[in-house]
Amino acid sequence: MIDQLSIDLSEYRIKKANDLLIQATILHNNGKYDGSVNRSYYAVFNSIRSILALLKSDSPKHSGVLSLFDKAFVKTKIFDKRFSIIAHSAFENRQENDYEDFYIPTLEDSEIQLKNCEEFIREVERMRENLINGKIKLPELDG
Repeated sequence: MIDQLSIDLSEYRIKKANDLLIQATILHNNGKYDGSVNRSYYAVFNSIRSILALLKSDSPKHSGVLSLFDKAFVKTKIFDKRFSIIAHSAFENRQENDYEDFYIPTLEDSEIQLKNCEEFIREVERMRENLINGKIKLPELDG
């Protein structure tokens, strides 16, 4: 059974993910594709952290959060592998966008990432509810 503190933290993080998705959409619609790529990644990142909260798990590193998601939810087949691909792609796009000197995301780059990230968050919301309601067994993270 999931304790209320973990549920509350998860709820806070999924709300934050949805707020970031709104920001990404606004930036995209105003031609600020670099900002949209950044915000959409952070929306995915926070949605992942929302389900990790249910396991009382987290990591101080982005790569660690992605790794925990893969281990707890993809390898156990709770999430389809394509959601891992979406998360890792969003991370790579954000890295290039934020740290590469001449990386300039296009309208198409931003559209694809935004669409994928929205799909990702909707799936996290669905699975999160199933985990909280006990319809899906919580995976165990071993050492």
